[in-house]
Amino acid sequence: MTTAHIRELRNAPAMLPLFAKAVLRAGVKPGKSPALPDIGVRLRDVVLDQKHLATYRKVCAFPADKYLPITYPHLHAHPLFMSLLLHADFPFAAMGLVHVRNRITQYRRINEREQLDVECRFGELVQVEKGFEFSILTSVSTAGELVWESESTMFRRGGGTGGGQDRKAPATPAPVTDFEQWKVPGDTGRRYGAVSGDRNPIHLYPLTAKLFGFKRQIVHGMWSKARCLAALHDQLPEGPFTVDVQFKLPMFIPATVKFAHEQSAGGIDFRLLASDGVKPHLSGSVQSAV
Repeated sequence: MTTAHIRELRNAPAMLPLFAKAVLRAGVKPGKSPALPDIGVRLRDVVLDQKHLATYRKVCAFPADKYLPITYPHLHAHPLFMSLLLHADFPFAAMGLVHVRNRITQYRRINEREQLDVECRFGELVQVEKGFEFSILTSVSTAGELVWESESTMFRRGGGTGGGQDRKAPATPAPVTDFEQWKVPGDTGRRYGAVSGDRNPIHLYPLTAKLFGFKRQIVHGMWSKARCLAALHDQLPEGPFTVDVQFKLPMFIPATVKFAHEQSAGGIDFRLLASDGVKPHLSGSVQSAV
């Protein structure tokens, strides 16, 4: 994963100043023809903190072993994401962006003692029906070997192509009957925010979430993905594999949710649903990457 304009960082950017800058840039307007800057950032020799890793495992319910949970490298990419979103040439305000899809490919399991080189850059920007979608591409290497990469797709509402009003609503599926039921406490957003550094107000308290139009706090999408994969931990492939998810309806917490999964051709399909077993919070699949 390379680009002509990669900036080397000595340290991971501190999240609190980044969020303050996001507030200051909240009024940024994209103009008629927004374009992404051809930039990226790289952080070398990231040493993993065992206490931090243990806390992440506890928050997301991963078992302890000598390998990183597949979603864990995303935490080290997040400050790099934010530095890209707050670049002077980025055409949108970071506040209000919605994470709609995330795809991770793990080429081999990463030992928790390995040092990591993390690089993030912008992918493509596409105008869609209700606004714009763009991707942030991340690669993680150790000793020059690519071991992990991801694509996070973000959505910005407004300025879309329009149309689609005559589209028929899909038929309502039957409630799932084979599932695990989970209780998601109201402090999950604060706990995940503390370990991830993503302390977006919409995830913290009812009052802070209401300031941004939510009736109460919602859980992080990447917590939902991690929690699903923790539940599937013993079924994940030993070799290279890809986990692709779509984030759907927000999960207001506290909540009761249902996790359902089934074997599919070459992998596993899974869903995280509201307490009615119908409304989707997340859908995803695990597929071999061989």
